[in-house]
Amino acid sequence: MHRLLQGEVGSGKTVVALRAMLQVAEGGGQSALLAPTEVLAAQHFRSIVESLGPELAARTAPVLLTSKMPTAERRRALLEIASGGARIAVGTHALLGEGVSFYDLGLIVVDEQHRFGVEQREALRLKGAEPHVLAMTATPIPRTVALTVFGDLETSVIRELPAGRQGIETFAVPIFEKPTWAERAWRRAVEEVGRGRQVYVVCPAIAANAREEGDDEFSGGPDVSEGAGSGGDGGQGAAPQLSSVEQTLAELRVRPDYRGIRLAALTGAMKSDEKDAVMRGFAAGEIDVLVATTVIEVGVNVPNASTMIVRDADRFGISQLHQLRGRVGRGEHPGLCLLLTAAEPGSLARERIEAVAATVDGFELAERDLELRREGDILGTAQSGGRSTLRLLRVAEHGELIAHARDVAAALLERDPALDSAPGLADMLAREAEQRRLDNLAKS
Repeated sequence: MHRLLQGEVGSGKTVVALRAMLQVAEGGGQSALLAPTEVLAAQHFRSIVESLGPELAARTAPVLLTSKMPTAERRRALLEIASGGARIAVGTHALLGEGVSFYDLGLIVVDEQHRFGVEQREALRLKGAEPHVLAMTATPIPRTVALTVFGDLETSVIRELPAGRQGIETFAVPIFEKPTWAERAWRRAVEEVGRGRQVYVVCPAIAANAREEGDDEFSGGPDVSEGAGSGGDGGQGAAPQLSSVEQTLAELRVRPDYRGIRLAALTGAMKSDEKDAVMRGFAAGEIDVLVATTVIEVGVNVPNASTMIVRDADRFGISQLHQLRGRVGRGEHPGLCLLLTAAEPGSLARERIEAVAATVDGFELAERDLELRREGDILGTAQSGGRSTLRLLRVAEHGELIAHARDVAAALLERDPALDSAPGLADMLAREAEQRRLDNLAKS
């Protein structure tokens, strides 16, 4: 199996993955679930243990592995994975390390696969003989969309929204063109708190003059640098200072209308126990406004949070923005997401933001992302951009032609597996195989 499972946040993807992991465990194999953050990995681990119940949990012996675990716990986890005692391993990029060895890796589940680079996902796959691969996402990155079209990555879809999920309104807020709108965003947050609700404020950096933070366990993925440059315009001119958690907290604390509002910060640089304490406080309603980096992008569920303000929204990709706003509107109150940006009208960065504001449909956003970023290098590892292997073909425009070509190729292989009747095609494939470019098709 080499499959992409696409569905909105909370639609049941993890339950599907767990059922697949149990099937592998029943056959004597192991499964690895790769998550992009320590917060999400821990949440998956707790959810899996709870879902399994005492008897199945004892039989499958799930373990958690992250880079920030105490040394003794980490060694125990590594031993259980290497010996085959643990049939299910849940972890962050720590699972990719050279010191991690699986006894019999039969299934890999990659959650929020857009947060990992192609080679990172491949590093885990190579730890098994021929493991099945299940990637899960709400908005696939362009290269993955292209691979589903070409048929090298099969697709399963959960189209139903989670029960009780409220709608989310999203608005682009151009801070230079409409400065009064930006000010209104901060006042709206105060109003939401006054109604007994809670607010997220997301920033691309931790401190002033700092680089963007991926999160506590991961950096350098496809979306992190997608908006790099001056306002995400492709790198023209000097990059402006990024809005940071540190700066935003300082600004809000001196505002008269925020007097009495309980503020707190959450970043990947914080210690695990500090992060847990802040998240517990926010979940318990002890914090009104949480100023955070993208560490909250996944794995955070606070139903009372109704509003999100994203600063420098042009620094984030479509997948990230869609995931971020999924943190609000999860309870009885409709969600509101305000995307603050300095990106110029007509720029690619501005188009991304306006695309997210136009729809909450992750499937539609994935197609729009493909149009904006193109399909990347189908036979290589570039996940988007101009480095396309395709010369006269565009995935977003020629879907019917690609589907027809798949049918023709399948029919040819069925009647002539050795391609004796098509020597020219056989020679082309041989050249590609010699350069090992065809190997990249197995990388989701």
